[in-house]
Amino acid sequence: MDKTPYVEFAKNKLGFEFNNIDLLVTALTHRSYVNEHKNAHEHNERLEFLGDAVLELVSSDFLYRNYNEPEGIMTAVRAALVRTESIGAAGHELGYAPLVRMSKGEKLGSERAHDVILADCFEAVIGAIYLDQGYETAREFIDKHILVKIDTVLEEGTWRDPKSYVQELAQKIDGITPVYKTLKEEGPDHDKKFTVGLYVGNVLKGTGVGHSKQEAQTAAAREGVKQYKKIKK
Repeated sequence: MDKTPYVEFAKNKLGFEFNNIDLLVTALTHRSYVNEHKNAHEHNERLEFLGDAVLELVSSDFLYRNYNEPEGIMTAVRAALVRTESIGAAGHELGYAPLVRMSKGEKLGSERAHDVILADCFEAVIGAIYLDQGYETAREFIDKHILVKIDTVLEEGTWRDPKSYVQELAQKIDGITPVYKTLKEEGPDHDKKFTVGLYVGNVLKGTGVGHSKQEAQTAAAREGVKQYKKIKK
């Protein structure tokens, strides 16, 4: 295979050249591709396992050194920083999606499925960087693409459980407990999509979309929190 695009990605997006470019290729290879192409011998799950551990260590070390908060709060903040949505978004920003090798079936999958694959690849890339360049380079990569978002996480309160947080804000500001209403349900049974509204009294405070009502409610709660934050400002 032509590895030039991976070499150029490393040089232009990551800022260094891999000693072993096969590590980056493997990091961007989904299991489904190996199942479909017998000449491809390795997928990214082992690198993902390693990268996840490095990501947790780096983020934990950063929080310990910079924030004097109880364990529970630091755990919640770390979880917000490294959840699938956060690292998937970082993957989109890096722009490696065209380099990800997956099966034809996975390519036709839902946007949600692609986001999960991108997030898994991000962790695998961390693992590849760690093995090829060492801990310090992996730490700098995580700092640049993940830890840089910590101010936003703290300011917006996204480390807190959104449903509990919006209920607290609604009761404090409006004296009313919010309720959730399903506004729309669409799609086939294997890929349902729900749209849920968060109402405080008769006022719609936020809407959310998800593949379960719980997921949609959480998304709506996040929007509700943002609305209340605007009021407080």
